[in-house]
Amino acid sequence: MDGGGRLDQSLRRSGQSTADATGAPFDEPSLTRVHDHPQAHHDAKGRPWILAYPHLIIRMAERLARLPLPQGFGLAASLLLLVATLGYGAVAGQHVPALIDWLKQARDVAANSLGFRIAAISLTGEKEVTREEILATAGVTGNASLLFLDAEAARARLMANPWIADAAVLKLYPDRLQITVTERRAFALWQKDGHVSVIAGDGTVLEPFVEDRYLGLPLVVGRGAEKRAKDFLTFLDRYPDIRAVLRASVLVADRRWNLRLSNGIDVRLPETDVPGALNRLVALDRDKKLPTRDITMIDLRLPDRVTVRLSDAAAAARDELLKANSKKRKGGDA
Repeated sequence: MDGGGRLDQSLRRSGQSTADATGAPFDEPSLTRVHDHPQAHHDAKGRPWILAYPHLIIRMAERLARLPLPQGFGLAASLLLLVATLGYGAVAGQHVPALIDWLKQARDVAANSLGFRIAAISLTGEKEVTREEILATAGVTGNASLLFLDAEAARARLMANPWIADAAVLKLYPDRLQITVTERRAFALWQKDGHVSVIAGDGTVLEPFVEDRYLGLPLVVGRGAEKRAKDFLTFLDRYPDIRAVLRASVLVADRRWNLRLSNGIDVRLPETDVPGALNRLVALDRDKKLPTRDITMIDLRLPDRVTVRLSDAAAAARDELLKANSKKRKGGDA
C-alpha cells in the first residue's frame, strides 16, 4: 500500500484468502473494488473480467433465480414469448401483413374492452359517396376502437376519393366519432381521345364513365379542356342564345376554342377578343339568321371579316343557280 492507504497494484487472484473491511474473507475480487480500478474491465492477462471469472456470472445468475418474481411477470414473459414466436413465424413464412392485421385487431379488442368502442358516428356532407363507402375508406369497422383510430390517416384516405374535396375527422372520447365531408359537384363532360368522363369545376375526373343523369351536362373536348372549362363556360353564360344551341366546346391546340352548335355548324373563335367575336355572332344571328342557314362553318378569327362555308347541298344549289344566271345573261346578249 502507498502512503495514502491505497492499493499500489491491480487486484489479482491469489491462492491466499483475503478479508474485506468487515473482516469477512472472500475468494474473488470485490465488484466495487474492481470497478474503482483503472483496469476494472480486464484482468492481468488483458481478458475481460467476465471471461476471466465465469464463476462470478454463474453465482450472480443463481442469486437472481432465487429472487421473488414481481406480480404478472409470468404473464408478461408468456406474452413476450408468444409475440416473439409469432413474429419469427410471420417473417419466416412471409405472413407479416397478416400478423400486422392480427395485432391491430388484438389492440382494438383490448381498447374496446376498456370502453373505447365507437358507439356513435355523426356523418354529414355525403351525397354522391355513400355512408358505407365513407366509413370503409376511413377504416371505421365494427371492431375499430376510437383510441387507435388515426384521424389524419383516415382524412387522407377520404380525400383520395375524387368526389371528396375536403374532409374532417374528429374523435370525441370516449366513444363518439364525427366525420364531415365536402363533395365536389359534377360540372361538365370531358372528351379526350374518344373517351368521355365526368369532371368537376376544377377539372378533377369524378367518374371515368357517364351515367344517364349526367347526359345534360355541357361537353368540352380536347387535351387541357378539363382545366379551362369552368372559366370558358361561365363566360358563355353571358350569351344565353348561344348557350341554348351549344352542343360542345372544343379546345384547339390548348390556345383557342371552337363552338359546335346543335345544328352541326362549327364556329371558330379567335385566341384573343373572344367577346368581340361572340358579339358579331349574335349580330349575325339577329340580322341575317346566319347560324340557322345551310352552312357548316363560321370563321370569326379575323376581326374585319366573317368567312362561312356552305354545306355540300347548299354549295351544289348555289353552283346551279350561278350557272342558270350565267345562261340567262348570255341569252339576253344574243
